[in-house]
Amino acid sequence: MALTASPAIQARLLDLQALDTRMTQLARREQSLPERATLDAILAERVTLAADVSASAGTLEDAEIELKRIESDVAVVEARMARDDERMLATSSAKEATAFEHELETLRRRRSDLEDIELAVMEKVEEHQSALDALAGALAELDERRADAEAAVAAAIAAIAQEREQVAADRAVIVAALPEDLLALYERQRARYGVGASLLRRGISEASGVALLADELAAVRAAAPDAVLLCPSSEAILVRTPESGL
Repeated sequence: MALTASPAIQARLLDLQALDTRMTQLARREQSLPERATLDAILAERVTLAADVSASAGTLEDAEIELKRIESDVAVVEARMARDDERMLATSSAKEATAFEHELETLRRRRSDLEDIELAVMEKVEEHQSALDALAGALAELDERRADAEAAVAAAIAAIAQEREQVAADRAVIVAALPEDLLALYERQRARYGVGASLLRRGISEASGVALLADELAAVRAAAPDAVLLCPSSEAILVRTPESGL
């Protein structure tokens, strides 16, 4: 037996299709949020910046280790100078005193060289520390932007979820008013072809954008107003209204 439903009931399928289309749009929007693209870009930038911070910290650490080594060498030289000063003052031998004085002169030159190197390394440490501070500041600023972007994504997802709930509620109202057999056909056609109902507007099926052929249009005109028809091009339920131009 051919499926029938009043024109008013069939027209409700268009409302149902509009809600289902909106559901699809919401799902697509959630998958391609511009807010998420912004967050992804920030996260990618953060990976690079965090690597720069790590490398800069390693360079600073190497310089600090070098500085400590030089400071240790200076301390060793100064300790030896202090020891030779004491020994020179304590000796009564002119020969030993001369030897100590020569060694002290050598140690003074060594200390001067080390101090020059120490000063250069200290400058390197300061430069590396400044570079690290700048990168760390940039990373902290980026993390603030990331937090804002994450909040924007969460807000967008929440808005979508809220709209999805409203669409689902509106859909439930329409579904409850539809005959089971008509709803089953709609759901079957939508699952198979992507669209369950299509408005015939001035001889064109909106689901496919294709105009019905002359014989197809004649068959539609000849059908009873409550006959449930399928679109020849989209296979969706073809809904006729005063806009159909029949």
